[in-house]
Amino acid sequence: MSGPLGPTVAGWEPDASKPLEWGPKADQAALQARARLYAGLRRFFADAGVMEVETPLASHAGLPDPALESWRTAWSSPAGVEPLWLQTSPEFPMKRLLAAGSGPIYQICKVFRDGERGRRHHPEFSLLEWYRPGWGLEQLMAEVADLVRGALGQPERPVEILAYRDLFLSRLGLDPFHAQTAELQAGAQAQAVAGAEDLDLDRDGWLDLLLTHCLEADLGRDRLTFIRDYPPSQAALAHIRPGPEPVAERFELYLEGLELANGFQELTDPREQRRRFEQDQARRRDLGLAVPPLDECFLAALEAGLPASSGVALGLDRLLMVKMGASHIDQVLAFPIEWA
Repeated sequence: MSGPLGPTVAGWEPDASKPLEWGPKADQAALQARARLYAGLRRFFADAGVMEVETPLASHAGLPDPALESWRTAWSSPAGVEPLWLQTSPEFPMKRLLAAGSGPIYQICKVFRDGERGRRHHPEFSLLEWYRPGWGLEQLMAEVADLVRGALGQPERPVEILAYRDLFLSRLGLDPFHAQTAELQAGAQAQAVAGAEDLDLDRDGWLDLLLTHCLEADLGRDRLTFIRDYPPSQAALAHIRPGPEPVAERFELYLEGLELANGFQELTDPREQRRRFEQDQARRRDLGLAVPPLDECFLAALEAGLPASSGVALGLDRLLMVKMGASHIDQVLAFPIEWA
């Protein structure tokens, strides 16, 4: 804003040679579908006795996951300018509420991930996240299926649950728990993944590439497909179930080739969580990425005692894409970032 209320800030300016596109990108049907979806979600959780909460979008800490980039901003506080990080997920403050005794909670909010833009990605998107103290992954997957089938108006849509390892073995002939990097790269080349011969990725990088480029498109076709039991190296904030072959107690939900939700049996061990965060910070330094400060309030909540819980984040823009038959995320957004 310029004039008496503040200085002019240099930045984006509209192209004066073109008519200003001021209207929404989503049509009225999509705008109304979003409003109905949110109303339905709130009824679903009210009936289930799950409390709606609201937590800050900006935090003094950020997620150190090397695969995600946070947006940074600043607060002109009485003590001076303080850096803040826009949330990539509301999970840290929501878990602080759980540790404080909130009971089951959900939140519908905006989250931010820098650098993500494309047909299925937008740097600011809408997320539904909820937590169930005392629940295991099976109970949570059943609730996710009920919620999604209700949102789609498809109560009879089938559900399948596949183990991550079985998916790779049956469809690619690769063991994701034991295959070496060279074997995974050869698998990507055999699947004709463009540029695979020149990529320099670690094991998890190759596994992600194979999942997104060779497997994802066929998942969730005419059904809901849950993939569960991930390699321990991909546990993130999930508990690792011990055994002859330890697995991360985590699932992802796929719907018509789209990754829609990511759920965890939540890690409650503060020492293990700090170790993983510090490992992620070291990886970010090696990659030359910005290193956000650790969320010490979240770690203190774990120290105080996070109840055994399962939790899940579900992308609402993608759910609307499937419901509306949209091929591009812009079709369900009122004002994509280029018009914001």
